[in-house]
Amino acid sequence: MFGLIGTKKPTLVLGLDISSSSVKLLELSKAGDNYKVESYAVASLPPNAVVEKNINDVEAVAETIGKTVDIARAKVKSAALAVAGSAVITKVIEMDKNLTDEQMELQISLEADQYIPYPLDEVAIDFEVEGESESNPDHVEVLLAACRMENVELRSDALEAANLQAKIVDVEAYALQRSFESLIKQQLNLGDDQVVAVVDIGATMTTLSVFNEGETKYTREQLFGGKQLTEEIQRRYGLSVEEAGLAKKQGGLPDDYEQEVLEPFKEAVTQQITRSLQFFFSSSPYNDVDFIVLAGGVSAMPGLCDLVQERLGTPTAVANPFANMAVASKVNSVALGNDAPAMMIACGLAMRSFS
Repeated sequence: MFGLIGTKKPTLVLGLDISSSSVKLLELSKAGDNYKVESYAVASLPPNAVVEKNINDVEAVAETIGKTVDIARAKVKSAALAVAGSAVITKVIEMDKNLTDEQMELQISLEADQYIPYPLDEVAIDFEVEGESESNPDHVEVLLAACRMENVELRSDALEAANLQAKIVDVEAYALQRSFESLIKQQLNLGDDQVVAVVDIGATMTTLSVFNEGETKYTREQLFGGKQLTEEIQRRYGLSVEEAGLAKKQGGLPDDYEQEVLEPFKEAVTQQITRSLQFFFSSSPYNDVDFIVLAGGVSAMPGLCDLVQERLGTPTAVANPFANMAVASKVNSVALGNDAPAMMIACGLAMRSFS
C-alpha cells in the first residue's frame, strides 16, 4: 500500500487530494495515450479540519470525502492519496545491482535506522531503483522514502470512514511531477532541457517545485496562500470566514476591494514567488528558470499570471492538466475548467491507475 514512490501493479483508482481547505476527487480513463475525465468533484473542508496539511478531524474529512464521491457520482472504491513533501524524508543510497526487490526490501529494513531519524515501527518506507551508479557499475542508485506512519494512517482512516480503500499513498511532489511531465510540458511545448518552476499556491501553503531533465531538482513549502486574502476581506469588511470566502469567489464586495485589497494581495503573491526562487538559486547551481507554471486555486486569479510574468521577466502560464483531455458527459466542463489549476496533484494521483 505504501506506494510512496515505487511503480506498483496498475489498478483503477480515484485521485484524492486532501488539502488544507478542500478535498479534490478525480477519476481518469485512458485509451492509448489519451486521457478522459470520467468524474470529478471539489468540496470545501470545515475550518481547521486540516491544518498545514495535517488532518485534525478525521470524521470531518471523511464526511467531505463522501460528499465529493456523491457529487462526482464515482463508482470506483479504491483511491490514491498523498502526503505532503515536508512529511517525507528521502535519501539516495547505493545497493548491489544483482539484488532482487525482495532482497533490497529486506536489506533496507535491516539498515534503515542509518538513514531515518525515527523509530522504524513509526514509519512507512518505500524505495525505487533509479538507475546504475555513476561511481560503481556494480551498484544501482536507490531512492529511499519514509514518512511517519501517523500521516498515512490518518488519511487511510478518513478514506475508510468514507467507504473507500487507500490503495496507493504517494508524495505530493511526485504526483505534481507526474501531471507536469505527462500533461503540462506537452501543452506548453516545454523541452526536457528547460528549467521549469511550478508554483502551487493553495489556501495556506505555497510549494515551489523546479523540474529539469525529467527530475525534480528542488521543492520547498512556504506558509502562504489564499487564506491571507480571505482574512483581509474579513478584517476590512467585517465578514465571517464563510461570507468572506463566498464574496472572494462570487464578487459583490465594495468598490475599493480591487485596488485596496486584491491588487496588494497579488503583489504579495508575486513577492512570495520571487523570494522562493531566490531561495532556490542560493541553494543550487541554477541562477535562472526558463518558464514558470502557476498552479493551485490562487493561480486562476485574473491578472496574476500577467503580473508575475511582468515582474519576474519570465514566461508564465496557468496550469490546465485537462487542456487536451476528453470529458465525460456527466462532468460539468465549465466547473472543471475553473478548478483545473488546483487539480494538478489530484490529476497526478489519478494517473497512478496507469503506472
